[in-house]
Amino acid sequence: MRYDPGPSTSNGSQHTLNGTQHGPRQKPLFSNGTNGHSTANGTASPHRNGFSSAARSNPNSYFGHDREEVTRLLIQGLDDLGYHEAAEKLSQESGFEVESSAVAQFREAVLQGEWQQAEALLLGSEPPDGGGGVSIRNGACPGLKLVDSANRDQLRFQLKTQKYLELLEAGDSGSAIIVLQKELRPLQPEKDPQLSALSLLLGDTDRERLKENAGWDGAKGQSRQLLLRDLSRSIAPSVMIPQHRLAVLLDQVKQNQISQCLYHNPSSSPSLFSDHLCDRSQFPLRTILELNQNAGEVWAMEFSHNGRRLATSGQATDVLIYDTSTFQVLHRLTEHTDPVASLSWSPDDSKLITCSHDKTARVWDTPSGQVLLKIDYHQEPVTTSAWSPDGQSFVTGSLHGTHRLVLWSIEGDVIHDWEVSYRVQDCAVSPDGKRLVVISSECQIVVYDFETRREEYCILNKTRMTCINVSRDSRQMLVNMANSEIHLIDIDTAEIIKRFLGQQQGEFVIRSTFGGADQNLVISGSEDSRIYIWHKENGSLIETLEGHQEPGCVNVVAWNPTDPCMFASGGDDRKIRMSQSASSLAYKWTQMVKRGQ
Repeated sequence: MRYDPGPSTSNGSQHTLNGTQHGPRQKPLFSNGTNGHSTANGTASPHRNGFSSAARSNPNSYFGHDREEVTRLLIQGLDDLGYHEAAEKLSQESGFEVESSAVAQFREAVLQGEWQQAEALLLGSEPPDGGGGVSIRNGACPGLKLVDSANRDQLRFQLKTQKYLELLEAGDSGSAIIVLQKELRPLQPEKDPQLSALSLLLGDTDRERLKENAGWDGAKGQSRQLLLRDLSRSIAPSVMIPQHRLAVLLDQVKQNQISQCLYHNPSSSPSLFSDHLCDRSQFPLRTILELNQNAGEVWAMEFSHNGRRLATSGQATDVLIYDTSTFQVLHRLTEHTDPVASLSWSPDDSKLITCSHDKTARVWDTPSGQVLLKIDYHQEPVTTSAWSPDGQSFVTGSLHGTHRLVLWSIEGDVIHDWEVSYRVQDCAVSPDGKRLVVISSECQIVVYDFETRREEYCILNKTRMTCINVSRDSRQMLVNMANSEIHLIDIDTAEIIKRFLGQQQGEFVIRSTFGGADQNLVISGSEDSRIYIWHKENGSLIETLEGHQEPGCVNVVAWNPTDPCMFASGGDDRKIRMSQSASSLAYKWTQMVKRGQ
């Protein structure tokens, strides 16, 4: 299938060059996560704190590692596992403890909402006139050791913001105004957007609306833990060990082994007891079947989320749904009158959207094969569709006409029309439901907040794109470029993480996707009739497989989401090739069938 032949000039959207973003994202008042051992505001770590000066006279090194660091990590890890008595015994025997008493006091002050004390412990204080107050031995509090990049005014601003919001929540608007005017304003420029946003909250007398507008869950929620987590990032790790540090290090060990394993494809996590290495024989390199029921070139193909069915379409007007256990055709959907260029399964696999050059999209009931809904709102070919994660709405995109990007209810009502000026080539909704990502024929990648419908940023590329996919964790997007590159892009920062090279693409629409059990692979078709597979983490080209009959393109590939040892490819030769590993049950079954057993 060739590209949309229209002009490449863009209209309407603002944009920047690839790798930068238009309209920097506003940092939320609070982010997600926790720090420390506590699980609720006001509850401190059960483990006692304070560095011991009586550390035993053991050698300082543990197989090349600092003995104190290893021991403190083990104590924290035992606490995380719930072995509190074992952690206490290790602390007593080693003479080391997880953190100092000052850190414990700081954590307690934040979790209890003692903001003056928390600020003094974190940043230091002068000795009080009367010898009391927040001090160490009735003298000056030196504060905790911070990382070199720490911004002391920003740390104060975070503490005082929490104080301000809690006062508003408690209905003490008078004290909140004093904090805003006397404590927060001196820390930020006059027209700072955060200050403006905080000022607007003064009018929220309803507590629930206040929390919703602030993106904050209140003093009795997780807000204090979130604040503690954020503040701890500016404290030197040697003073306040990051949360669950041992588990993080073990994850890094596993991830490093996975990144070095070219053929990593199991669904289970590698064991810590042995070095990890996957055998090439477990990789889906064998073509077990060729499905030849399609009447034209295969342009689109997608497995259902449960992996039990495979939908295919293309140059012909019909759509086929295969059973992946028997590879028999379950349904032949025949109501379109022109080629069908795109498919999309609903999250529960009960429905399928088909998008056609006949300027319509149809929603099908997949158990029965009957049409549930016909969308004839667009004025030109419908190129793409994407479901919301709850399956109650979906997006369709078109190349031309007035209505190019539209959100629909499952009943067929228009929820939102973005009224864009660009032509929509492909789109995807992130699995977390937060973003809609669109690529245009004008070389743009446009990212929208799917909840507010507002554009977040737009990237302008120098070459056209043919397809886009979003990773399961909603953090990355995979984009096929017409210059024979595939880009892996961080959705939050708009930065290119990896470039995958080797496949050929220039004139036709070629589609790629994530593959493997953990989406640690990238697979793509190519104009040279081959299939290319890369390791996502290190960018290595793992395999180049002979795909389909030459000359002709491998237009589309799809990886079974529940069977990591199965993928499919479709090409200009009108065939779909099913590939699996030699160790898979399906492969063994097909071999038995061929032998007549």
